[in-house]
Amino acid sequence: MAVRRVMPIIQSEAAKESREFYGLLGFEEVMNLGWIMTLASPSNPAAQVSVVTGDKTAPVTPDVSVEVDDVEAAYTIMRDSGAEIIHPLQDEEWGVRRFFVRDPNGRVVNVLSHR
Repeated sequence: MAVRRVMPIIQSEAAKESREFYGLLGFEEVMNLGWIMTLASPSNPAAQVSVVTGDKTAPVTPDVSVEVDDVEAAYTIMRDSGAEIIHPLQDEEWGVRRFFVRDPNGRVVNVLSHR
């Protein structure tokens, strides 16, 4: 299993202001579903930050996303380790398969692969 990217997630009601702020650093909007907006660097598309008002399909808003090449393997490893699974492995309508797991610091990690 390989990590493809890591992306911080900022919970905020100030999406427009956040887009403008991160735009000053060169980020551009690459996805906006209304409740989540992802901004990326045009020169380095894997450099991203997301702004979320609240997760549409999960009970909590994660703190960070980790995209892996094999989310099934990641899920099995985390489950078998005894880590707390917060949101079960499932397909989402926007083209990802994901689950949430709590890290040792209490942070919620969204682990995903694109389908």
